[in-house]
Amino acid sequence: MFLAIDAILTPAQAAALRTAAETLAFSDGRATAGRIAREIKANDQAVASADLDAIRARATDALMAHPVFTAAARPKAMTPLILSRYRDGQAYGTHVDDALMGGLRTDLSFTLFLSEPASYDGGALVVADALEERAFRPGAGSLILYPSTTLHRVEPVTRGTRLCLVGWVQSWIRDAGQREILFDLDRAIADVLAREGKSVLLDTLARTRSNLIRMWAA
Repeated sequence: MFLAIDAILTPAQAAALRTAAETLAFSDGRATAGRIAREIKANDQAVASADLDAIRARATDALMAHPVFTAAARPKAMTPLILSRYRDGQAYGTHVDDALMGGLRTDLSFTLFLSEPASYDGGALVVADALEERAFRPGAGSLILYPSTTLHRVEPVTRGTRLCLVGWVQSWIRDAGQREILFDLDRAIADVLAREGKSVLLDTLARTRSNLIRMWAA
């Protein structure tokens, strides 16, 4: 399941994180890439610091408070977010993310965009599924969530700077099809609640969701 989720951060929150990032030191992003990916990766990543930790914490809090992100990903654990910067000429060629990162199984990958698309050219996140490639350049504060099993790339930036946070989720629900069923149930429950309030149907749907989670959670 691919999801484009708007307004994980408000425009003001995204701008505040961009401003905070201006004081950070960056290093060659190839240092965190595997042997194969290192050949095709050209970007900068923020160096560990207390200021970076503060940016990560603000973004993580926003992610965990967003009902669509949590319903789609059902996070059991997340890797520390990477603050990634692409400048003129930088790109990341086609690759698949590592299956294990920091002791976690990577079920879902995400990119949280901090730069406004008008501030840079190029730099689209391109994600492939079985039928086609999809290119994304959403607004600041928006997020693209996609299975970590997919091939994807970042096209070359040709003007300006593309700043984003990237991370990986180990989900309580390992199977992608089961996560999608639960996501659909969440939307159905929200719709019934909005239309009918507390009802027998609502209780039945909620019980079904809870019992499926008990069956599938790992």
